[in-house]
Amino acid sequence: MIATNPPIPRIGFIGAGNLATSLIGGLIQAGWSPDSLCAADPSDATRQRLTEQFGLLVSPENGDIVHQADVVVLAVKPQIMQPVARAVAEAIRPTQTVVSVAAGIEGPALTRWLTTNLGTPGVIRAMPNTPALLGAGATGLVAINSVSELGRQTTESIFRAVGSVEWLAQEADLNAVIAVAGSAPAYFFAFIEALTRGGAALGLPEQTAERLAIQTALGAARMAAETDVPVQTLRERVTSPGGTTAEALKAFRAGGLDALVQHAMQAAVDRAEAMADEFGATD
Repeated sequence: MIATNPPIPRIGFIGAGNLATSLIGGLIQAGWSPDSLCAADPSDATRQRLTEQFGLLVSPENGDIVHQADVVVLAVKPQIMQPVARAVAEAIRPTQTVVSVAAGIEGPALTRWLTTNLGTPGVIRAMPNTPALLGAGATGLVAINSVSELGRQTTESIFRAVGSVEWLAQEADLNAVIAVAGSAPAYFFAFIEALTRGGAALGLPEQTAERLAIQTALGAARMAAETDVPVQTLRERVTSPGGTTAEALKAFRAGGLDALVQHAMQAAVDRAEAMADEFGATD
């Protein structure tokens, strides 16, 4: 008997903005054929760009893409997720998997909007972050209902093509992912800005201070990511007792750094919960 390879699943993107474009580019770079990818977007310019850049099938009609895909990625803003989900539900089959990347739109609302008299598709929520644009993202995934193995594996492949992936045991953990990873690039950008201003206040040219801060942040992140040494140990190694680094860290502790960071993260979680009420409560 001749062995045959299983068919390659097809992935359809509803909305083709920066994130969807990055996911498509990452998949192609990871070896996926453009023939296995397709996208819908209302913008003529966006569709033309996708065709020229990747050579994949595009359409202005969401239903055209949903009909052809095994996994459908809803890459639209939370404010328009409900009408988009309700519209594509008419074309969705229960055997498909639908992935939402919208912050604050909870699973019960998604499944309600996607359910028709034919049934409910598998639903996965994904929370990527903006470094995915460079292939260095971090994404939390959670299955909202029963999702096929094909749907799980394909969804993981989508986001692993642009960075690391963590599966979560429960949807409640996704808001914590927003605070730890989804919103967190902005925290680091803000810290780089603060270092730049601090360097300028100490007499460095602002552009010089910014370059030094960016390169230091990059180097520190690489050390944390590319060695097996715990982050705490890395910090201790550059903190000589009585030295300059020790004094700087002492000042951070005196200023309540840990409490401030936790307060900011809780604010992100609170906003995610408020968005769920704002965008997902009504039918």
